[in-house]
Amino acid sequence: MTSAKPTSHDPGPRIWVDADACPVVIKEILFRAAQRTRIPVTLVANQFIQVPRSPFIKTMQVGAGYDVADDEIVRLVSPGDLVITADIPLASQVLDKQGQALNPRGESYTQDTIRQRLQMRDFMDTLRASGVDTGGPPALSQSDRQAFANQLDRWLQRNTRA
Repeated sequence: MTSAKPTSHDPGPRIWVDADACPVVIKEILFRAAQRTRIPVTLVANQFIQVPRSPFIKTMQVGAGYDVADDEIVRLVSPGDLVITADIPLASQVLDKQGQALNPRGESYTQDTIRQRLQMRDFMDTLRASGVDTGGPPALSQSDRQAFANQLDRWLQRNTRA
């Protein structure tokens, strides 16, 4: 496994993607943003992921196992980096390292909201463990995609290299 960490001649924020469950349409938005802004995007996954050829888009395949990709993202994230994930515990760890986290529906995780989201996640896990069918999240809508693109653009405007 090669490290996608910035080097001394490659400073600046990066985007990390919890890629195993990231919707294709969100990856495509990220690929276009990487090309346009030259901010590096690294997709971290347990499986091979096809990406466009670009010096700004990389993949990192990690070993199989529960939270292996999440652990690698947490290890590599730096303050100011953006992590794309729907995984609330991962988002919490990213925030603890002064990174920023955004889910594929365009919702930013913040220190003010993460504790409530963790509690709701744990509550839903408890319901499912007791046999309650809680259903899954709705399909990603056009408004979700637009909200994601808008939040990403805001982050990029604050972090684009000169």
